[in-house]
Amino acid sequence: MFTSETKNSFLSEDFLLQNEFAKILYHDYAKNLPIIDYHNHLPPAEIATNRKFENISKIWLAGDHYKWRAMRTLGINEHFITGQASDPEKFEKWAYALPFTMRNPLYHWSHMELRRYFGVEELLTPNNSAEVYFKTSEMLQEDKFRARGLLDSMNVEVVCSTDDPIDSLEFHKQYLTQGNKLGLYPAFRPDKSFSIENPEAYASYLSKLGEVSGIEVNSFETLIEALANRVDFFHANGCRLSDHGLENLYFSTNSKLSADGILQKVLRGNIPNSEEVEYFKHKVLRKLCKMYHAKGWVQQFHLGALRNTNSRMLSTLGPDTGFDSIGDFDQAKALASFLNDLDAKDQLAKTVIYNLNPRDNEVFATMIGNFNDGSVKGKIQFGSGWWYLDQKDGMEKQMNTLSNMGLISCFIGMLTDSRSFLSFPRHEYFRRILCNLFGQDVENGELPWDEKWLGKLISDICYHNAKNYFDFSPSNFKS
Repeated sequence: MFTSETKNSFLSEDFLLQNEFAKILYHDYAKNLPIIDYHNHLPPAEIATNRKFENISKIWLAGDHYKWRAMRTLGINEHFITGQASDPEKFEKWAYALPFTMRNPLYHWSHMELRRYFGVEELLTPNNSAEVYFKTSEMLQEDKFRARGLLDSMNVEVVCSTDDPIDSLEFHKQYLTQGNKLGLYPAFRPDKSFSIENPEAYASYLSKLGEVSGIEVNSFETLIEALANRVDFFHANGCRLSDHGLENLYFSTNSKLSADGILQKVLRGNIPNSEEVEYFKHKVLRKLCKMYHAKGWVQQFHLGALRNTNSRMLSTLGPDTGFDSIGDFDQAKALASFLNDLDAKDQLAKTVIYNLNPRDNEVFATMIGNFNDGSVKGKIQFGSGWWYLDQKDGMEKQMNTLSNMGLISCFIGMLTDSRSFLSFPRHEYFRRILCNLFGQDVENGELPWDEKWLGKLISDICYHNAKNYFDFSPSNFKS
């Protein structure tokens, strides 16, 4: 028999907190901590200009691949997803879709976002979609609902964007002059600098890299010089971390190949073979990682995505539109060899590795222990559940594996990896799940009821570990 309390427990103040100790940990030690979002895809221009969003669809549906995939699965026409339908029509279709997402994290995230930002407590359905659309869109016209106000309302302390080496960082610079308390930092994402599979696109990219660096890129040596120039530029403008989105890390010792020879082949318009691709990417990444170490940066590797799998939709909509999935790439051997090659010369920077295939949890959790050398707390990190794994089950599995095979007490916690200003309740979601894991262990007698010590571990994972791990300081910025 359900009580009235049970019926009304959805998204209550104790949502996901299934025992008394979990509630203490969350409400007293996690809930009010600031957020350090050290990896996301928010546009720096929208933060610097403090964008005002015209309506809820512009901020909530545009660019959200998770929602797009769900709507397509329900048979909703692309016209209402990425097409030319009006914003009210797109919102109405999402309101129709949302009740069908039960047991998908979208159902939790969407309702948390409506509550935390707009105070909308009723469940979104087609019956109230017009009312919710009007109410939220009207609120978005207030100054406190501009981009920076939304970040401030979630107690966000640091945001790290994701930026190509050819980026001018003009909006980071503009933001710096405004005297805002939120830290906005660039992150160096050089994937295009070694993506030689398409010679025409690669030559075009090298031309742009040459323009911004002032170095004509016509050899492997000049490529590395140009990238070093951009690393210096990013560092002078506050960058303290890099990021890479790869299928797997690359490692090759093929003595018959030459990085410059491969580059010359590509510049002549010839497509490299798989061995040449692996060799070239390894050599560029190796050079870059040595630069990161010299600068004291953190390097991040997001590994395991199989991208742009639907060629028909790729040609219609372009990349990054929701047609990527978990890949089944071999990870362990090349990952170990790559990290070892840097560590052997004591040139391995602080490193965060994220996996997308849950089968590799144990591989990644044990790999980090191979290269933690006592120089820095948690120097090598097994990153939080990423992309398809940043949901309750994925996060629990990542944290349980890290607990069993490493030290979760050294974990630097959650990030959004998001393009949406409304995505920051994901940090709350993570914190509730984390507190419940510890609370369950206390409830089961597997951990002591030591509120002070366990509270410290929770606050460290949610905030202090990241605060100490990354060198984020206003003094990092060039005045």
